[in-house]
Amino acid sequence: MNINVDAIVGWGSIYAINIIGALLIFIIGKWLARRIADLLATLMKKNNVDLTLVNFLKNLTYYILVVLVVVAAVGRLGVNTTSFLTIIGAAGLAIGLALKDSLSNFAAGVMLVLFRPFTIGDVVSTAGITAKVEKITIFNTLFCTADNQLVIVPNNKIISDIITNINAKDTRRIDLVVGISYTDDMVQTKGVLERLAKEDSRVLTDPETTVAVAELADSSVNLVFRPWVKTADYWAVRFDLTENIKNALDEAGISIPFPQQDVHLFVEKEEAAQVM
Repeated sequence: MNINVDAIVGWGSIYAINIIGALLIFIIGKWLARRIADLLATLMKKNNVDLTLVNFLKNLTYYILVVLVVVAAVGRLGVNTTSFLTIIGAAGLAIGLALKDSLSNFAAGVMLVLFRPFTIGDVVSTAGITAKVEKITIFNTLFCTADNQLVIVPNNKIISDIITNINAKDTRRIDLVVGISYTDDMVQTKGVLERLAKEDSRVLTDPETTVAVAELADSSVNLVFRPWVKTADYWAVRFDLTENIKNALDEAGISIPFPQQDVHLFVEKEEAAQVM
């Protein structure tokens, strides 16, 4: 049996070169992948991107680049990478379909972090709840309600709903409706409400407080009382004014009517005669 030593040596040399080339591609490519991922993370941190999102995108970028490096290294060994890429693509599609809800929440989380409709500490009304934002993660947002309950809402539900950021502005208007009897003096009532607004130092003078007749209702004349306050003082001032309005109107002899209905009974003459 004749063995072509030169052919074996040549084949071995070529294969060794391919192995060395594949190793170099893998080592250098992996180093570059890490450098690119770190550079991306640094740029995002400089732009004040949320740290959770920074770490996630950094790792995602790194692993995607490593997969590409592995494919390139395998191709350097002479392996047909077409079928390999097909398998990876099919696996990615299957994973994407299986995790479509999670991916949707992830995309919504990225939008929340990038566009910042609210930040941690804001009181937000969305997805059927009104609560303070405790934490924003890639897939969920954590809220704390006024009675100290933790509510975890998927980001997709938030981004697809109307978002009301209650304390995004420094000031808020308190909207109160005060009903008085038709026999009471409207001018006197307006004076009482204006006095209450002036006596409370937390009520702002700019914008001015609005006191006006809004409606002639069935059982009352309704006045609107709309003072402006700092957002942080909203509930405290609202509660205090509600109590003070009741006390001040009582002292002024102004009544707050309750809904009532008069019922008139008509009796036919024949029925009245039978009763007699």
